[in-house]
Amino acid sequence: MNQSIKKYIIGAVIVGVFAAYAIFGNNNGTGTTPVLPLSSTTPSPSSTTQVAGDTTTSATTTSASNPPSGTPPASTVAASGAYKDGTYTGTVADAFYGNLQVVAVIRNGKLADMQFPVYPSDSNHSRQISNSALPVLKQEAITAQSANVDVVSGATQLSQAFQQSLASALGQA
Repeated sequence: MNQSIKKYIIGAVIVGVFAAYAIFGNNNGTGTTPVLPLSSTTPSPSSTTQVAGDTTTSATTTSASNPPSGTPPASTVAASGAYKDGTYTGTVADAFYGNLQVVAVIRNGKLADMQFPVYPSDSNHSRQISNSALPVLKQEAITAQSANVDVVSGATQLSQAFQQSLASALGQA
């Protein structure tokens, strides 16, 4: 009888530890934050144009001074001060809720525009994040003339995938 009580207690402790890990240990401090309301326009997954609805010009950002391991270093303007004109397709990068690919357009030696032929859009949540974060990331990259942009709050994985794909595109320019 004493041995079966020990088994129940050990089983209860194991279940309790597992439940505590499932609730608290799996978060990594990356909980999502509310996303601003979007316009009613939603992009199609096969679209090769910019994500519709630049409704988040007031989105907050956090520093991206420590990019994740495996991310190529941020591309900067070439030593001559200019990129080669053309259209350059970046690698497809994992953005957690889907893949992201950036196509960089270089005009007059400068990053002038970007398209996103592949971006997370399989669910309402991923479309909301894409519609709010990609216009902000695009504007920051054009201003910085590099892939070294701040991470958009609430869209960390998408921001990191953007940095990776854009860096690979600019590496070709």
